[in-house]
Amino acid sequence: MRTLSLLILTAGFVAAPLPAQKGEEDPAPHLSKEEKIELIRGLTAETGIVKTFLPRSKKALEFNADGTWDQAEWKVIGREYGPVARVGDEVQITKVDLSKDKITFQINGGLNTRGKWYERIEGGMGSGNRGVPLSRGITRSAGTTIALHFPDRVPPMTAQEVKKLLAPVLDFSKRSATENYFDSLPPEIQEAIKAKRAEVGMTRDQVEMAIGRPRDRIRETVDGEELEDWIYGQPPGKITFVTFAGTKVTKVQDHYAGLGGSTAPPLKSPQ
Repeated sequence: MRTLSLLILTAGFVAAPLPAQKGEEDPAPHLSKEEKIELIRGLTAETGIVKTFLPRSKKALEFNADGTWDQAEWKVIGREYGPVARVGDEVQITKVDLSKDKITFQINGGLNTRGKWYERIEGGMGSGNRGVPLSRGITRSAGTTIALHFPDRVPPMTAQEVKKLLAPVLDFSKRSATENYFDSLPPEIQEAIKAKRAEVGMTRDQVEMAIGRPRDRIRETVDGEELEDWIYGQPPGKITFVTFAGTKVTKVQDHYAGLGGSTAPPLKSPQ
């Protein structure tokens, strides 16, 4: 099955021309895949101290890379839902998204004013009684989102440099959660992460630290065992399959799709 999938991938691929090939000047440097991985890895789960009024907001709060933001607008936004935390309190980055000209940070899970669908189910006792929510005492997400804007494109930069840009609103000066977690790992796992490779025995979090998020995930049951394959890479070139059984990696396989490949449906799991 794997051989057939790779044969499909290696038929008729035509690469899209790069800006330079089309005679267009690239206005700003692109982030490489490795740089994107490093940014997401170095910023996700980081904790910072609130330094100014930080409102809860449904839409992303606009913050400029030059350290400026519309403080009056933030205060207006805060009148609806209030602040995420008081100045001096600790908050956490729970998700990081990268786009052409901005980095978006979800803080404390973002803002969810409605809660989960099952929190809104109501029940009653007999006819005529007013329904009441069946779920009580559930803490709903009450965070926010910050969009760090750049003039043209997100330039190549480190997570530490991004933290410095956010310094007017969040202080990340203490030792990071990522550094603490990394130092707690076995030496062989640390070496694999530094080398940007997946190894048998790694957890999902450790694989993401090493090589980032996969482009595809495939689940299947083989001989009664549930397996999950994470797939990295695009044809033509190296395609890596990282297989999980339970919470740990049990197999890492590299395959190479030759020149002249084409995009195709997601690869089948290795047999």
